[in-house]
Amino acid sequence: MTYADFCQFCGSFIQHILEMRIVRNDGMDDRYSILIRFDDQSSTDNFYKHFSGRRFSSLETDVCRVLFTVDVQYTGLIEHAQNSSASSTEQPYCPVCLERLDQDMSGILTTICNHSFHCSCISKWTDSSCPVCRYCQQQPEKSTCSICGTSDNLWICVICGFVGCGRYKEGHAIRHWKDTQHCYSLELETQRVWDYVGDNYVHRLIQSKTDGKLVELNIPCCHADDSCGGCGYREDSEISEALYNSKVEAIVNEYNDLLMTQLENQRIYFESLLLEVKEETEKEISEAIKKAENFRLQKMQAKLDKCLKEKKFLDDISENLLKNQEMWKAKILEIEEREKKALSLNAQKIQELEEQLRDLMLQIEAENTVEQLPNSKEIKDGSVLPFTNSIIIKK
Repeated sequence: MTYADFCQFCGSFIQHILEMRIVRNDGMDDRYSILIRFDDQSSTDNFYKHFSGRRFSSLETDVCRVLFTVDVQYTGLIEHAQNSSASSTEQPYCPVCLERLDQDMSGILTTICNHSFHCSCISKWTDSSCPVCRYCQQQPEKSTCSICGTSDNLWICVICGFVGCGRYKEGHAIRHWKDTQHCYSLELETQRVWDYVGDNYVHRLIQSKTDGKLVELNIPCCHADDSCGGCGYREDSEISEALYNSKVEAIVNEYNDLLMTQLENQRIYFESLLLEVKEETEKEISEAIKKAENFRLQKMQAKLDKCLKEKKFLDDISENLLKNQEMWKAKILEIEEREKKALSLNAQKIQELEEQLRDLMLQIEAENTVEQLPNSKEIKDGSVLPFTNSIIIKK
C-alpha cells in the first residue's frame, strides 16, 4: 500500500487523527507498522472496533491488526521533535502545500525517511516514494535465476533480459547463449558485460553503484613499472587525458557497433522466428480449412445418405400402395359382380313372388265370384282351377 492508499483506507477517521508515523518492521520485508495518535479516547476505541481484523482489500487475505500502545520510545537514529507549548516556536512546513504542520488543525503523516506531510496532501501522492527525497518504501525484489532460483553469481542477458546463473553454478546463462545466440550478458554484481563469443569482457568501463557514473575498471597494469597507467600513458597528463578520452570514445563506439550488430542479428533471428510462426499459422489455417471442408462434406454426405434412405423408404411405401391399389381394384370388381348377381337373383325372386301373388289374387277373386253365383251351393264341393282369363268349375 502506498501512503495515499492507507490514507484512503482510514479516510473516515482522518479528521480525528493528529499524527501518524510509519515504522519498518525489523527482519520483515515490505511489512510496516503505523503509529497513530488520535484526538481523544473515543475516536481511538471507534478506530479499533472498525478496523481490527478488517481486510485491506477484497483481493488480499491479510487483515489489519490494531493494537493499543502504552508508550513509544524513540532511539537516537530518529529525530523526534517534542511539541513545545511556547507559541514562539516555529512549526515545520508541509513540503507539498507549504503550510505549517499544526497538529491541532489537521493530521500529520511521517514517512520512513522522517519527512512529515498533511494527510490531505500525501493522499494525492499516488507513488510509493517520498515526495521530498524519493525514498521508495517498496524495496526492489532480489533477482534470482529464472530456472534454478539461485541468487548467487547472476548474469542478465542485455538482449532479452533473461536472468541466469554463471558457469560456476548451474551454467544457465551460458546455456541461454547456446540456445538463443545472445552473446552479451551483464554480471549483476560487477555491472560488467561479458562476450561469450570472444570469451572476454567487452569494455573496461562500469557504472558506479554509488553515484551511477561511468568509471574505469581496475585492471592490473600491463607494464611492470606501471608506466602505461592501465591503458593511459602517465608522462604527460594532457596527453594521458586525451588518450583516455579517445579510448573511452573508441570503446563506446565499439560497444555501440557491437550492440547494433547483435541487435541486427537478433532482428534477423526474430524475423525468422516470425516467418516460421507465420508459416506454421498458415499451415494450421489450411489444415483447419481442410478439416472444415471434410467435416462439411461428411455432414453433407450424411444428409444425402439420410435423404436417399428416406427416398428408398418412400419408394417402398409407394410400391406397396400401388400393389394394394391393384388388389383393392380386383376386390371392388369382384364385389360389383357379386352385387350384380345378387340384384339379378333378387329381381327374379321378386318376379316369381309377383306371379305367385297374382295367381293368389286371381284365386281369391274366383272364389269370391263363385260365391256370388246363384247355384253356388251346387258347385260348393267343386274346385276352382286357375286358367288364363277364365275359370273352370268342376263338379
